[in-house]
Parts: sequence; C-alpha cells; structure tokens
Amino acid sequence: MNAAAHARHDDGPPTDYLSDTSVASWLLTTDHKRVGILYLISVTLFFLVGGVIAGLMRLELMTPKGDVFSTPDTYNRMFTMHGVIMIFFFLVPSIPAVLGNFLIPLMIGARDLAFPKINLLSWYVYIIGGVMGIWILIHGGVDTGWTFYTPFSTMYSNTMVVTAAVAVFITGFSSILTGLNFIVTVHTMRAPGMTWFRLPLFVWSQYATALIMVLGTPVLAISVILVALERFFGFGIFDPRLGGDPILFQHLFWFYSHPAVYIMVLPGFAVVSEIIPCFSRRPIFGYRFIAFASVAIAIFGFLVWGHHMFVSGQSMYAGAVFSILSFLVAIPSAIKVFNWTATLYKGSLRFDTPMLYALGFIGLFTIGGLTGLMVASLAIDVHVHDTYFIVAHFHYIMVGGTTMAYLGGIHFWWPKISGRMYSEIWGKLSALLVFVGFNLTFFPQFLLGYLGMPRRYFEYRPEFQVLNVMSTAGASILAVGFLLPLFYLGMSLRRPRDAGPNPWGATGLEWQIESPPTTHNFHEPVLVTCGPYMYSPEEAEREYASQHVHHA
Repeated sequence: MNAAAHARHDDGPPTDYLSDTSVASWLLTTDHKRVGILYLISVTLFFLVGGVIAGLMRLELMTPKGDVFSTPDTYNRMFTMHGVIMIFFFLVPSIPAVLGNFLIPLMIGARDLAFPKINLLSWYVYIIGGVMGIWILIHGGVDTGWTFYTPFSTMYSNTMVVTAAVAVFITGFSSILTGLNFIVTVHTMRAPGMTWFRLPLFVWSQYATALIMVLGTPVLAISVILVALERFFGFGIFDPRLGGDPILFQHLFWFYSHPAVYIMVLPGFAVVSEIIPCFSRRPIFGYRFIAFASVAIAIFGFLVWGHHMFVSGQSMYAGAVFSILSFLVAIPSAIKVFNWTATLYKGSLRFDTPMLYALGFIGLFTIGGLTGLMVASLAIDVHVHDTYFIVAHFHYIMVGGTTMAYLGGIHFWWPKISGRMYSEIWGKLSALLVFVGFNLTFFPQFLLGYLGMPRRYFEYRPEFQVLNVMSTAGASILAVGFLLPLFYLGMSLRRPRDAGPNPWGATGLEWQIESPPTTHNFHEPVLVTCGPYMYSPEEAEREYASQHVHHA
C-alpha cells in the first residue's frame, strides 16, 4: 500500500469542515462530520446529567438510612431517570452517532453518508426525545425503573410514564434512521477496491450494530407505546384483569433490550479493534474471525432475551434453552478478546492514552463477560437476580466496556476531529483514574450482591455500609476521571492545529487526509489497494503502509 498526493476536488481552495462557525451552518448542516460533532456535544451533556444523578445516588447510599433524598419515592425517580438517560441518551447513541457518523465515510472512501438529510433529521429527533426526558426530570421524573415493567407502569405509578414512553419512542427513530443510513452507506458507497474484507473492523462492528438498531428498535417502540395506550385507554394488553399478560411486556421489552446491550458494546469492540493494532504496530490477529464474530453477536443477541426472565415464572425448559444460548453468545465475544490479546503478543507496544483505555476495556469487559456467564446459569441467577451483583455485572459491560471504549475512541480520533493534540500526561492520568475509580465503585457491588443486598432499595442493612462507602469513594474518583477530559480536550482547542494528518502512524483511509478533514473528505476518488492493518513490528514505531492510492 502506498500513500499518494492529493489533488483538487473542485476549483476553489479546500476548507476544513470547521471553517464556517455560524450557528445556522451547524444547525442546518448535512455534513456527516458536523452531525457527529452535534451528537458529541449532546451525548456529553446527557452523560453529565446522568452522572450527576448517579453521584447523588451514591451519596444517598453511603449510610443505611440515607441523607440526600427525603423519601424513597424520590430515590425511585432518580434511579429511573439515571437509567433512562444513560441508556437511551448516552450509551446507545455515543459511539455509533458520534464516531460512527464522523468516521464511516472517511474509512470507506466516501464523501458523506448515503442520506445526509436523514442523518441530520436523526439528530433533531434525538434532541426532541432528550428535551422531553429533561423536562420529565425537572417535573418529577418517573418511578418505574428504566424497564417500565407492567403492571406497575400501567396501573399503579402516578408519575409521568406516558410522557417518558413517548420520549423513548421518539428517540428510537433516531437509532432506526442512523442504522439505515449506515447499512446503505456500507453497501453502496465503498471506494473502488474497498471489498468487504478490506473494510476496517470498525465498519464491520458498526454495520452489525446498525442491523440490531433497525431490527430491534421497532419492538421497543411497540412496547412503550402499548404501555402508553393502556394507561390512556385502559386496553387489556398487559392488565390480567382484562385478559392481558404482564409477562408479555417483559418478552417484548427484553427482545429489544438484550440486543441493545450489543448496540452499546459492539461499537466499543469497533474502537478497540482499531486502537490495538495501531499501538501494537502489528496487523490485527484473525481479521475475518473478528469480522464474522460481530455479525454472529448481532444474530445471537436476538435469541437470548429470556435469560432476563428466569424468575418470571417461565417454563424451566425455556429457561434451560435461554441459558444454553446465553453461553453460546459468549463465544464470539471471547474470540474477539483472544484475537486482541494475540495482536498484543510480541507487538511493539506504545502506552499512549487511547491504548490505556483500550487495555482497560479488555480487562473490564472480560470481568463483565465472565460474570455474565454466571448469571446466564439458572442455578446462580435465581439467587442473585435483582441484587447488586446484577448492577455490577451490567456496569462492567456498559461503563467498563462501552464508556472506556468511547473515551479511548475520542482520544484516538481527537487529532483527526479537531486537528489538535492534547496533553498525554493529563490523558494518562484520566485513564488511570477512570480504571481505578470504576473498579473501586463496582467491584464491591459484586460482593454486596453475593451477600444479598437487593438493588433499587432506598435503605439497607447496616452490615452493608462498609462496601457501600467504598463504592461511593470509588464513584468520586471516577467522577474526577470523567471530568478531566472535558478540561484538557477543551484546552487543546485553544492550541494551534499541530496534529498533522497522522500523528499515530495509523493505516486507515481517514489518516491519509488533512486534520481536520475538508468538507468533502477526499480531494479526488480513492482506490483501495489492500487491507487496513498493514503494520510491521520489525522496525521503528512508524513502520506502516497506508491503505490506498489516489487516482491521478
């Protein structure tokens, strides 16, 4: 593979995508890079809101009787809003909508996504749902839990369930539109020579994520709208008094919400698959296995929803089937972890900030995955279901996995996004604080769950206080780790654009153009000549070859 010189794409001088600073140019943009930045700002704000609520919850749980919230009902509303905001407005859109929007066209040699206007529409739909969510929070919140379980959500809750259901319903369209855009773009807009097995693994994982978005999100929309209709009109969909079945809601909800775990974590896999080979200076080990594992996870993810319902009264035979399938879905995830580890082996490792986040992801996701095998077992799950063991498990997947990967991706592609480098000292300190703070926050919760502390409780037995204090102390460290990037990445924007096109010596198409990119990405058509991970560990750190040549 050889890098080639750029030529003019049009008659005027090229301008980078950040050059027009007017508000209208941002709010009416159809540039995929700008839409990605709009999502970046939005999800950051929602992450801060959800994080503040989480901090208040941890302060509440420092003492057995609680000192922050005046009533148990307030606590119920806070943990519900924390879950809704973090899942639907941060974790689900974070990597796909921010990094996916920004990078997929650059990685496949396209000028934009297939449907630029629909891309902008997806952000406006997301903002409408998000504003409704914040409005609900300001006006008292919802107390059903983020799962909206019936019959409590349909018959007993006196909070703003209908408004919350509509907010989630509207936000779901953002996921569907984004997923459709990604699928069509990958199928129709790849550069000449960009075959399926020359695609970066980032694109493979985002493609698999998009399939889940398109196929799974409508089921969630149906679920929450049925809840709203039952509350409004008294339909007997979930009300057993009228011939309904509350367990039906659980089946509908988890049919989406377990695949949604992979909407959150598959993009994390995408980021790690780009960072590991770059900072190991080695080609990715088992490219095709990792690519097909992404698709396998997307398929298997739709077959295991019943493991959330082991204690719902479902048939023991159904439970056994879901348990076996849940063990099977761990195989493609394990393939990825094995291949990343093999890529690291005998590599020329550089421990820059993105690499620290990627390594943290591998460790934390592995813990989350192994404990997932535990709760996939019927014999264990019936004892730890609805305890803090489950809380710790899914936070190791969602925060230890998705959020670590998201931060790693932001740091990895920040020079491309902004044209500027950040302080490596601050970046490494932030990664260390996030890793230590996260483990101190959530590992004690495994012990709390094993000892029998229920989740969602406003008060707890005094013997659990020591571990809860440890968890709250860890949350304080974690908060500092999360806030630091806002400081040093923000400060980097005041520096000259000194990053250059390829500060990491990476090989993908996105690293062969200016930083920040021009509005139309590439000045001339791109010809891809081989795969995306042509690194060599034999010599210096910069031993690599780019993925493409330009037509003259």
